[in-house]
Amino acid sequence: MQHNDVRILKGAAIPTAVVGAAAVVVAGVTVGGSGALGALVATVVVGVFFAIGLAAVSWTGRISPTAMMAGAVFSSVFKLILLGVLLKVFERAGLWDFEAFAWAVVACTVTWMVAEARILIRTKVLYVDPEAKVPGGRNS
Repeated sequence: MQHNDVRILKGAAIPTAVVGAAAVVVAGVTVGGSGALGALVATVVVGVFFAIGLAAVSWTGRISPTAMMAGAVFSSVFKLILLGVLLKVFERAGLWDFEAFAWAVVACTVTWMVAEARILIRTKVLYVDPEAKVPGGRNS
């Protein structure tokens, strides 16, 4: 991962973990142990899924900047399928409260996206490398 990607990962993961911890406490108080477990699982799922997405975009960006969008789309489709499989497998297990899980997923997802956008706006990362050499171009 590049330095900027690590900054984005840390800057989004920390607020998400804080919101997730709050969701665990709220769900634990309102629903009980199954609610706290649901919120905890949701926090972990959101953190892992967004980290996978960031890693995929970072990895494809190093290979080819034009492949970044394909990497992002592929990782999103993969994560959506994986989430569907996870929900189907644990649907009837009754291990955690699915309403607490759902609310925690929403809260953690919104937190991650807002934190990530805030960091991207503040770091002012260049979209184009002005020093890049273009194969076949005048500066190669």
